[in-house]
Amino acid sequence: MKPTLFVLASGMGSRYGGLKQLDGLGPNGETIMDYSIFDAIRGGFGKLVFVIRKDFEQDFREKILSKYEGHLPTELVFQAIDDLPEGFTAPEDRKKPWGTNHAVLMGKNAIKEPFAVINADDFYGRDAFEVMGKWLSELPEGSANRYSMVGFRVCNTLSENGSVARGVCEKNDANMLTGVVERTEIMRVDGKICYKDENGAWIEVAENAPVSMNFWGFTPDYFNYSEEQFVDFLKANASNPKSEFFIPLVIDTLINSGKATCEVLDTTSKWFGVTYADDRQATVDKIASLIEAGEYPNKLF
Repeated sequence: MKPTLFVLASGMGSRYGGLKQLDGLGPNGETIMDYSIFDAIRGGFGKLVFVIRKDFEQDFREKILSKYEGHLPTELVFQAIDDLPEGFTAPEDRKKPWGTNHAVLMGKNAIKEPFAVINADDFYGRDAFEVMGKWLSELPEGSANRYSMVGFRVCNTLSENGSVARGVCEKNDANMLTGVVERTEIMRVDGKICYKDENGAWIEVAENAPVSMNFWGFTPDYFNYSEEQFVDFLKANASNPKSEFFIPLVIDTLINSGKATCEVLDTTSKWFGVTYADDRQATVDKIASLIEAGEYPNKLF
């Protein structure tokens, strides 16, 4: 069975200043998602599932899903602030959903096969999809508790226009992930790559330190672990309007408890994206250069 690509597309781009998932950056109005899905098809993925907010469903169907008809099956699921386990309610002052792993949970009823998770607004590159597609496709039937992530070098994932959020990773000699912590502010400070810790201090990291760009590979048992941990998360954080249930939080708990393993997959791809409005032109230029180099056709779909 071919793996599924699960695209997280529910967030408004608050720092970018608009709904960047629908922003046309290619020569024919292609979005970053279009390039990811083109790469995913080349990498052997056989189905698409998108998680979005219900309020832009019509735009999404017209501008995005219509492109892929005839290429591979697609499905939509929806993320909402009040989609919580029994016994929990969202604070009245909460403005956005509960983070990336809450978005992943929305796919439980739509995905029954090995799957990859990506952000809608990150350009991961062809090699990253080939590496992940191969890993998922080669899993023995019935595999469980075996996960993976595409590891990018932090120096290749920064924005020139402000801080970025990354999962800072540690791995062993067998390329197994031993720890990952979501750092919501990473940038160059006095020429050095640093993240801001819980106390507001800037901590230096190595130029080639592996980071998660939210490109994960999972078997379906991951949904059950996520449900269990989400209940624990809400018990501790439900009243905090800014708390988020991140994928790295779940992964870190599972690998450190010995319940699962996560292999770090190397890639030659370099990330780019549109975290900020000022990133847009650079992204347009990079896509144009990849088309000129023959990496992508002038028109994708």
